[in-house]
Amino acid sequence: MVTDTEFIVESIKQGVMLADGEFFIDRLVKYVGNGRVRWHVEFRGHRIELTTGQLKKQPTFRRKVLEQAGVLPAQRTGANYRRWAIDLRKNAVELPWRDRPVDAGFAVDGLVSHGNDRWTVESQGKAIKFTTTKLRRQTSFRKRMLLKAKVLPPQMDPVAYRKWMDWLIQNAMEAAPQAGDSSMTEKSWLEDLPELAGWQDDAPPQKD
Repeated sequence: MVTDTEFIVESIKQGVMLADGEFFIDRLVKYVGNGRVRWHVEFRGHRIELTTGQLKKQPTFRRKVLEQAGVLPAQRTGANYRRWAIDLRKNAVELPWRDRPVDAGFAVDGLVSHGNDRWTVESQGKAIKFTTTKLRRQTSFRKRMLLKAKVLPPQMDPVAYRKWMDWLIQNAMEAAPQAGDSSMTEKSWLEDLPELAGWQDDAPPQKD
């Protein structure tokens, strides 16, 4: 396993390091909401997503830029980098978490039916619970995936979304019976479906 330092040193040997003053960020966007903060560094057409901790740590910041933009920012002194990072954050454009760019290559691995209008969406090794109503509402589906799987599916045309969801439902797998599964009531299932604070439905809410 190559360490951060070894990765950076090897990349410097390949001549991708920028001199001080050559690294200019086009924009830093701060996505906030629901207890999370993510930063998107926009540089030469690249969008590099960082946590606050990654932005504060110069080795991590340089490695992420190198990995995703193919260039290595110059090494700054510790105090100089801290001041630079603070100024950068102060001038960031702040946007709601839900408005951040969608995750590229989003895919659902499978849909499992548990009966009684209960479903589980499998994506990236995680199983996310839905009721039929919430599964068929695109807004509910997107915010539920963001909350539980930390991925944001792309916004689809309403007709296209309905067709896609119909196809998923038609091809859903049946869950194997579980001991005590029959004791799970609709109420207990819904209790595991908290709303995402600050995200209002596009349409007036309907009763499930």
